Parts: sequence; structure tokens; C-alpha cells
Amino acid sequence: MKKNRHFLNAGVIFVGEGAYDVTTILGSCVSVCLYDKVLKVGGINHYLLPLWNGDGLESPRYGNVAITKLIKKMESAGSSKKNMIAKVFGGASVINNGGNGLMNIGERNIEIAKEILKKERLRIVGEDVGGDLGRKLIFDTYEGSVLVKKLTPLKKILS
Repeated sequence: MKKNRHFLNAGVIFVGEGAYDVTTILGSCVSVCLYDKVLKVGGINHYLLPLWNGDGLESPRYGNVAITKLIKKMESAGSSKKNMIAKVFGGASVINNGGNGLMNIGERNIEIAKEILKKERLRIVGEDVGGDLGRKLIFDTYEGSVLVKKLTPLKKILS
């Protein structure tokens, strides 16, 4: 089967009907992948910050918006929550600030994903979160599989 390719930028949601390999790069950002095993439809988001506080435009740059919108887009594609499974990736502490990273953004991004998925009764069947290395993901929207590659820290490249 020939697959389409798509690069997912930060703050964007993608739902693919058909076979897509969706690639994204994560640091402290998080991606939630949803997969409907019955329809073989997958969706992914890439958010930067955990919570939209209601000021300005509602944007999928925020976890609480991105996850909710991803679920709705999957449902618009015909998926039912009872057939969806979830995988969560990212949330690294890539900027070392006394060991906590930049205001623990990565940690908070992970927490919001787990909270919302639990509230929505979507089971997390896989995750690769936290740590201090960024990740490159390739999500197969037809099979529901995710290839994860840990990225080399910048300091190692420069030294």
C-alpha cells in the first residue's frame, strides 16, 4: 500500500483517512496519537503548552484545546470513542534550568494529556514521555503504529 506523507507542525492537528506517515519533531511539546482500530483511521496533534486560559483565540497550540479538537475530528471522520486507543509522546525537559526545565512545561504537557484522556475514557496503550531528549515521531495513521527516534542533544553536536 502506497502511503502519503505529511509533516505536522507545532500547533496543528491532523486526521488521516487512508494511509499516511505523519512526521513531527517534539521537545517539551507533546503529541497525542489516536487510532480507531475498526475504521483504521488515525489522528495526531502537536501542542506546545498545556492550558489555554480563555484569553485570545482558542488554539490547538494548547493541550486542552488540541486533545479535545483531535477527538472531535476523529468522531467527524466516523470514529467512535469506544474504538479509539491513545498513545502519548514528548514532554522532554530539553532546556535545563536547575533540573526542572523551563517551568516544567514538558511535565505539565504530559499531565494534561493523561488527565484529558482519562476524563474522555480513552485508554493509553503506549507512551514515550519525559526525559531530556527530543523525539522524532512517524505515526502510521492506517496501522496505528508509531516509530520513535530519540534526538541527540545539541551540546553533543557542538562539542
